[in-house]
Amino acid sequence: MPRPSRLRPGPLLAGTAALLLALLASVLLGAADLGWTRVLAEITAQLTGGHSPLSEREAAILWQLRVPRAVLGALVGAALAVSGAAFQGVFRNPLADPYLLGAAGGAGLAVTLLITAWPQAASAPGTAQAAAFAGALGGVGLTWLLGRSAGGDAATLVLAGVAVGAFLAAGQTFLQQLRLESLQQVYLWILGRVSTAGWSDVLLVLPLLVLSGAVLCACGRLLDLLGTGDEEAASLGVHPGRVRAAVLLAASLATAAAVSVAGLIGFVGLVVPHLVRLVFGGSNRIVVPLSLLFGGAFLVLADVLARTVLAPAELPIGVVTAFTGAPFFAVLLHRSRRT
Repeated sequence: MPRPSRLRPGPLLAGTAALLLALLASVLLGAADLGWTRVLAEITAQLTGGHSPLSEREAAILWQLRVPRAVLGALVGAALAVSGAAFQGVFRNPLADPYLLGAAGGAGLAVTLLITAWPQAASAPGTAQAAAFAGALGGVGLTWLLGRSAGGDAATLVLAGVAVGAFLAAGQTFLQQLRLESLQQVYLWILGRVSTAGWSDVLLVLPLLVLSGAVLCACGRLLDLLGTGDEEAASLGVHPGRVRAAVLLAASLATAAAVSVAGLIGFVGLVVPHLVRLVFGGSNRIVVPLSLLFGGAFLVLADVLARTVLAPAELPIGVVTAFTGAPFFAVLLHRSRRT
């Protein structure tokens, strides 16, 4: 049976349900044993105006720690997955991920420079996030300038991203060797985390994700047309250069926002679009919006595992996504080779 090329209500409801269930699991589970029945009663009380069964301290744990952490995980996962789907659609390359154009290298170099050169400033609220955001956009900007100067087509941009990423990673390694005492702090940031002490990180990433996600979802049909080739797309009234630039800018903004608050988390933007494409079809009108929903659910569940497997200690969430994502991706590659 042929796969549908339009997003149907069924897959959209499935993605929404997966995200809501993942958020519920994240809120119910944690180091502090609040009791899942009491947590559900607290949520019901807040919605209906009833009596809260939690103490003031327990309510603070729920609403100022667990809920914002769950929401932040959903936003970061959605940003990485939808960016990965957009990059795969633009470059027509199933191995493309959100860090393809140097966002990871730029963010890593900026944060490493901040930690090694200004350690006191790095501990100030919002400083590391601002440095990572600026570094990620700077890395993408360098890739774009280099790629445009060498021709500007998709293949040239990929090669430029590889070159810029390698250069920025070398700069990061050099700084780490100069300040070995800061190596652990930099390493923990590289492994990724979605821990938050309140709603500030959520408010930081939410506007950028809403804007970028809306642009990328609206460009799903245009990405499908780009998949036929630039000449064919131009004959249908599409300007390939403008579409590619708009999609890459929106995806880079979403990636930079995610990196700024969560560090470098791998495999989300690579595995989730593949899973959506395998189950629901290959049209970008389906893959892009569903990647946003399932990406959020995937990272929220990964964060639940990171918090509970070695509780009360926590695993870096990048370790969890690698342990779960790498084998799954290997299975996908094996299956695609056989078919």
